[in-house]
Amino acid sequence: MANTPLMPKATAVWLVDNTALSFTQIAAFCKLHPLEVKAIADGEAAQGIKGLDPVLTGQLTREEIEKGQRDPNYHLKLQGSKVVVPESKRRGPRYTPVSRRQDRPNAILWLVRNHPELKDAQIMRLVGTTKPTIQAIRERTHWNSANLTPSDPVTLGLCSQIELDMEVEKAAKNAPPRPEPEYAETLVPVEESTSEEAIAAAFTMDRRPREEEEAIDADAVFAKLNSLKKSKRDEDDDHRL
Repeated sequence: MANTPLMPKATAVWLVDNTALSFTQIAAFCKLHPLEVKAIADGEAAQGIKGLDPVLTGQLTREEIEKGQRDPNYHLKLQGSKVVVPESKRRGPRYTPVSRRQDRPNAILWLVRNHPELKDAQIMRLVGTTKPTIQAIRERTHWNSANLTPSDPVTLGLCSQIELDMEVEKAAKNAPPRPEPEYAETLVPVEESTSEEAIAAAFTMDRRPREEEEAIDADAVFAKLNSLKKSKRDEDDDHRL
């Protein structure tokens, strides 16, 4: 974590909103993928995350940002952070102040929707809730499900961005590999489907059932004519007698 800025996503949000740095520069500094930075700029990712000014936290200087804005190929250098983050040694579920407890269902709904890979125990550590509450929100049987609004637990102050990132990273490492997608059969190329052989084969396949049907109908007609002739011959013989 020595080469990674404090709260990378929040820092990226601030840099996107307040500087002219390229997505590649921001991604390299925050240790994110350039596409993820682009998604942040488009409003498709990091919704609800408040930007963190890296200048105020001592991780960047104004001169460093200006150098990067003048030279798109310049790599920003991380300064020593003035913010000391104590190591978390908490055990058991997090204690949530009474004033924040009403926000927990909204935070749980946000976590369930945006990070389905998180286990119940991880959500319990992040927002200080219980397994039955998580289960009720997952199954939409919570007493207040109709009024719940998904809200980022970091924005609500229920956990820090670092804690959320750590739990998501841990869940991603423990998640089973995704199965290979089964692709459906592709269409035949135009060259093959429009070739003379393909057209002749399709025409032949289309004619065979019709020819068989016509042959069957002809046999039936002839059989009926023969029976009529026979009955007519019998009637003539009766008249002669």
